[in-house]
Amino acid sequence: MKILVLNCGSSSIKYQLFNMTDRHVIAKGGIEKLGMKGSFLKHKTDDDKTIVFEGEILDHKAGVEYVLGILTSEKYGCLKSFDEIDAVGHRVVHGGEYFSSSEFVTNEVIEALVKCTDLAPLHNPPNIKGIEAMEELIPGIPQVGVFDTAFHQTMDAKAYMYGIPHVLYEKYKIRRYGFHGTSHRYVSKQACEVLGRDYQSARIISCHLGNGASIAAVKNGKSIDTTMGFTPLEGLIMGTRSGDLDVGAATFIMEKEEIGMKTLNTLLNKHSGMLGLTGISSDMREIHDASDNGNERAREAIEVYCYKIKKYIGSYIAAMGGLDILLFTGGIGENAGYVREKVCSDMEFLGIQIDSAKNATIFGDEEIFSTADSKATVMVVPTDEELMIALDTEKIVAEKLKA
Repeated sequence: MKILVLNCGSSSIKYQLFNMTDRHVIAKGGIEKLGMKGSFLKHKTDDDKTIVFEGEILDHKAGVEYVLGILTSEKYGCLKSFDEIDAVGHRVVHGGEYFSSSEFVTNEVIEALVKCTDLAPLHNPPNIKGIEAMEELIPGIPQVGVFDTAFHQTMDAKAYMYGIPHVLYEKYKIRRYGFHGTSHRYVSKQACEVLGRDYQSARIISCHLGNGASIAAVKNGKSIDTTMGFTPLEGLIMGTRSGDLDVGAATFIMEKEEIGMKTLNTLLNKHSGMLGLTGISSDMREIHDASDNGNERAREAIEVYCYKIKKYIGSYIAAMGGLDILLFTGGIGENAGYVREKVCSDMEFLGIQIDSAKNATIFGDEEIFSTADSKATVMVVPTDEELMIALDTEKIVAEKLKA
């Protein structure tokens, strides 16, 4: 089975084509600046060649058509025709309370996604456009929606409710949803597979640390809590997002700076986090370099970043009644050994002991770096959200064909 995985953003389309026989990526790439001047498609072939195509790509339908054209082109393609694509898996950001698992796309699913638009106004509309474009271009092709929020729908009300008037939850579904669910599900399962542990009886803390960052507490195969909330703004300090912030501080900023909600939203999502703390960059590599060169704000920001992660780990160990596996994933989690070191330091009383020398040598590899006498296994597990989407799509389409 060949499965095309699409991730349609407001101004971008990312894609990967999988041969599910061996889970091999046949081709991948992405369109940037969709609908803007200077739009282009970068395509990577199976033999590791990268080709860039520049041209006016006006909307998502044109973009998806462009992707299909490249995949079937005589010179750069890997398919003879669209018929070789057996199914399409879509990354969908928000499934609200409608979806607790990936779903075969039907008219009813589309209607539910439209209802979730208020919850993810920047993301759900382009996700829907990608689904509609595929249906127009290859009518009848099986499509599956894989939702960032679905994995966290197993949280109890005690974990997802806010302390606001209940009528606001009833009217607008204001609650904690959590994101990065596809990544947390993939790496937590992969960790158990590597260790030979039963996923349904393990207590796992998954730290997805990248420009966007979140932690999930996974107990007995289910997410019981996560750091992101109603939006991806809540939780950890991120590249440009503030993370947890007293609402009173936000209204104070609005009053003193004489700004409105739109400007505040931009401030907290685009100009805060590590960028705001350091005044240097949202890129942890640049911040680390600055810290090594004596920049005090950079050093302090890294301390704040790691301390917040450590606090959440402690709280989730308490919530789960213990810990079996602590894992790190994402660009920072997989490659920044100094972050892992700071997070795990002085955690022996919670059963976390690491081999510092081994930790310092891990860069994007799947490795265990806890000591032999550590009660919890501490490891790096590279994430692969696209493969998780492809696996879900393969399973759901196969079940649909059997029915």
